[in-house]
Amino acid sequence: MKAISSRQNPIVRAFRELADAPDASGARLLLDGVHLVREAQAAALELEAVAVASSCLSGDTDEGEVARSLESAGAPVFSVTDAAFAAMSPVRSPSGIVAIARRTASDAGAICLTNNGFTLVAADVQDPGNLGALIRAAEAGGVTGVLVTGASANPFSWKALRGSMGSALRLPIAAGLAPDAIVRCARTCGARTVAAVPRDGRAPEAIDWSGPVALLLGGEGPGLPAGVLTLCDELVTIPMAPPVESLNVAVAGAILIYAARRQRS
Repeated sequence: MKAISSRQNPIVRAFRELADAPDASGARLLLDGVHLVREAQAAALELEAVAVASSCLSGDTDEGEVARSLESAGAPVFSVTDAAFAAMSPVRSPSGIVAIARRTASDAGAICLTNNGFTLVAADVQDPGNLGALIRAAEAGGVTGVLVTGASANPFSWKALRGSMGSALRLPIAAGLAPDAIVRCARTCGARTVAAVPRDGRAPEAIDWSGPVALLLGGEGPGLPAGVLTLCDELVTIPMAPPVESLNVAVAGAILIYAARRQRS
């Protein structure tokens, strides 16, 4: 296992640069923590580099076990002094192991074209933790692909990846299309579009979720743009007891995804 002691090492710099500027296509991912690194290993993703804090190699730690396992499998693993590792990990309290993984970028059109697809569209979801949790709920609920649009957080940032708990490593995700373009793309592919609104929509159980469908969720606060709502086939509203008027977007998304799953399973 090669050793790194300098914060100026090119490997250290590569991690810092990816933390500061996540790859918008999702082709290169910064994974922080033993759970995500294990998920990448299980998903058979190519690992460009793995770094483990040297202090985690001296005892019986999960980080050391994963690092040795990856090295035995042929991955480039580096032992890094704790001082240098602090510059590689994006979190305030470094987890002990980080990796850069390579993932095949997904195409928005291909996601829409999925046979009998259930597509989740996240528009203007600005909090990366919420976006990651939404992606996690999407995979758990049988969504076949996620499209991220508008002023949303980067779904491939380290914070969103941590929030997804590994789901973003497996689920097809694409970003970059405008919200109205996504609706048109879904319609061209034969999918019905269902937009979540805080009031005046139909109840989740009253929606026909069968066949190809795209569920659109707006961000924290403003929700979906009015121009997008006029393009959608149906509006859905989660009933709430007063005085509650709204839910966290990840919670709302999970409720609607599972309402759809009950019909689709």
